[in-house]
Amino acid sequence: MPGLAFDEENKLSIHSHVNSKHSYEYEASQKTFIDESKLKQNLSILKSVEPYACKICNNVFTELSKLRLHLLIHEKPKTHYCEICNKALAGGGSLKAHLRIHNNEKPYKCVVCGKAFRVKCTLQSHLRTHTKEKPFTCEVCGKAFTVKGTLTVHLRSHTKEKPYICEICNKAFISSGSLKAHLRIHKNEKPYKCDVCGKAFRVNCTLQSHLRTHTKEKPFTCEICGKAFTVKGTLTVHLRSHTKEKPYTCEICNKTFISSGNLKIHLRTHTKEKPVLCEICGKSFASSQNLKTHLRIHTNEKPYVCDICGLALTQKQSLKSHLRVHTKEKPYICEFCGKAFIGKNGLKSHLRTHTKEKPYTCEVCEKSFKQNGHLRTHLRLHTKEKPYTCEVCGKVYSQKSYLNLHIRTHTGEKPYSCNICNKRFSQKSYLNYHYRLHKNEKFFSCDVCGKTFSQKGHLNQHFRTHTGEKPYTCDICHKEFSQKCHLNEHYRTHSSERPYSCDKCGKDFATKGSLNYHYGLHSSENFFSCDVCGKSFSKKCSLNTHFRTHTGEKPYSCELCKKDFAHKWHLKQHYRIHTNERPYSCDVCNKDFSHKFSLNEHYRMHTNEKPYSCDVCKKEFSRKSYLDQHYRTHGNKRSFS
Repeated sequence: MPGLAFDEENKLSIHSHVNSKHSYEYEASQKTFIDESKLKQNLSILKSVEPYACKICNNVFTELSKLRLHLLIHEKPKTHYCEICNKALAGGGSLKAHLRIHNNEKPYKCVVCGKAFRVKCTLQSHLRTHTKEKPFTCEVCGKAFTVKGTLTVHLRSHTKEKPYICEICNKAFISSGSLKAHLRIHKNEKPYKCDVCGKAFRVNCTLQSHLRTHTKEKPFTCEICGKAFTVKGTLTVHLRSHTKEKPYTCEICNKTFISSGNLKIHLRTHTKEKPVLCEICGKSFASSQNLKTHLRIHTNEKPYVCDICGLALTQKQSLKSHLRVHTKEKPYICEFCGKAFIGKNGLKSHLRTHTKEKPYTCEVCEKSFKQNGHLRTHLRLHTKEKPYTCEVCGKVYSQKSYLNLHIRTHTGEKPYSCNICNKRFSQKSYLNYHYRLHKNEKFFSCDVCGKTFSQKGHLNQHFRTHTGEKPYTCDICHKEFSQKCHLNEHYRTHSSERPYSCDKCGKDFATKGSLNYHYGLHSSENFFSCDVCGKSFSKKCSLNTHFRTHTGEKPYSCELCKKDFAHKWHLKQHYRIHTNERPYSCDVCNKDFSHKFSLNEHYRMHTNEKPYSCDVCKKEFSRKSYLDQHYRTHGNKRSFS
């Protein structure tokens, strides 16, 4: 790993000083230095860092002289009282300075910017912000300050000293100002109010930063990329994006972060803490920013709009990632396989395919997922929640993507086109599967019989022919099916729904396959011919079924009585003898039948329809079997003229 680089020699010297092996030690603080001269130079500083505590009130001071002045407060009675707030003060000068708070008197004015102050020493410190003078330098890290008190507080960041303790929660702070601001959390006190929007704050500096959101002022600029910020702290954190510095480490998983705020939010992933609550739906979040983004779901607010295509988004980062769709930029590269992504989250999710990490676990069934979105979608299987509704037909879905695909059944949109045969598809996955037909690719093989398939879903469906599994059950008649599409088709026998209509003759069908087969009856083209008898068919499956009349092949066997059948449909009808299933019901007399043709023949009893006529005597019959019996009375004579 290359060493750190510095633009100034004194910064390198300071860095070497901090990181070198020291040999000269100051016993009182156990601090060490490179050489004896450095130890002598820093003795005064080190002595100033050592805290001096008041034994009466436990107040701590960095200088002995300040402790002595402080002790006078205890020794000398507070004889001067403020007539407004009754606060007691030790001297007349202190009372005079204090009264300026009530009178809002600021007699000391800056000649450069006109800002006024109550105390002269505060003005003197302020003037250094104009002169850029920083006379007080930290001997440990080289950082310079305009005020000695700020240096004193800063030195505690090296000594880890926190002398100011909150009496309520025992939290420790490096400065009295930080403790004072902290106490306002317990008191719920917010004394600093914005004159523009009325928002209140606990600390004056937070108010000053907030005011810049109204003035649009961004006085803190990054010297590397030129980006400007309203708050100096935000600039400090931003600079770490250039230096790659991540000084805050999680003690649980050792993950590092560029800011203490990010670490604090991250820790909640371990504690499962979600302290921020949505007042509309009650959902809880780990951070206020996550809540802010979530609220846009309720308000339907999408403040970030793409200048190129007009797409509106709820998050700024989402817009940033979306713009890369137009620029074709993919800055996030997988270090394992080299795959590129337009967004950081896309890369993060992809990396889990290499690490096999599944950090999101369902509390109901303990199934794990790579992405939080996949877990949220999965949870709807347990809750039966389907929040996405089709405005055309009212059908509901658990995922928005499912709804978008469904809408194409109404619009007829097929945006994905095959560049080989120009066939179009409504889904990209359908197009990918279709390409395999051209390439004759069959990646998925059955472990039982060796049959191969182009789609994993087809293999799963096929495998059920070996296991006999039928996971889909009709909630009306409790019939079970191996495929969901078969269940959906079966439901239409109960509802009499026939959604597929022939655009040539107007006949309706319950399944798309039946419609396609029917279209072949209209077409005079028969592409598939039998090599034995020359009979031609419009479909290859019809030819395959016909060919069994020549070979005598009966591949479909009943598991109960071992009877064999040439057609799957014949086996299906045969099973009803064993199950006594009668799915077809007469809507006139409610009599049930195992076969549809039996229902059709029965129905003619009610309509008195007789479609079968004798060629010899013209007598009519409702069933073909009755006609065949009748022909025997003529000596089985038929007229074929």
